[in-house]
Amino acid sequence: MEIAKSINSTLNLSEVLDLIVKSAARTMGYKAASLRLLNREGETLKISATFGLSKKYLEKGPVRVSESPLDQECLAGKPVNIADVDAEPRVGYRKEIKREGISAVLYVPLLVKNKAIGLLRVYSSLPHRFTPDEVDFLSALANQVATAIENARLFEHMKRDYEDLTQNVWKWYDWGSRPPKL
Repeated sequence: MEIAKSINSTLNLSEVLDLIVKSAARTMGYKAASLRLLNREGETLKISATFGLSKKYLEKGPVRVSESPLDQECLAGKPVNIADVDAEPRVGYRKEIKREGISAVLYVPLLVKNKAIGLLRVYSSLPHRFTPDEVDFLSALANQVATAIENARLFEHMKRDYEDLTQNVWKWYDWGSRPPKL
């Protein structure tokens, strides 16, 4: 409930995303969490917020979706539960994951109107099969995040439109021109 209240209290997207990953890791009692958003082309997932991951680990940069079967599966709309990264052949960046001390990962999609815009992950330092309750909790959190992201994007779009309209009105007023014919 506290998370939802905080999410809805600001339109600052960066603050919302930082709060989400921190809350996801702490509430669930795990090592870390990250949130990645798709670029406009839908080709890469870029880190938008993290908690508990080292700078060294994050240096690997954006993930190319075409090279990550686990991210592809998650972006198709369903959670991906990896109980033991050592036993999962589809896991990439094995050396970096091992160095970071990650043993299990839960991926959940961020969906807006049934379309993935990114994903939320929580990381465990011990092998762990995430329970249905944990999957449901993180999925509910991801739904709130997706809504907050969409609201922030719509707000920014409306703000830009308003600024453009205001600028155009002042140009028209300053020039003493007649209103444009429609």
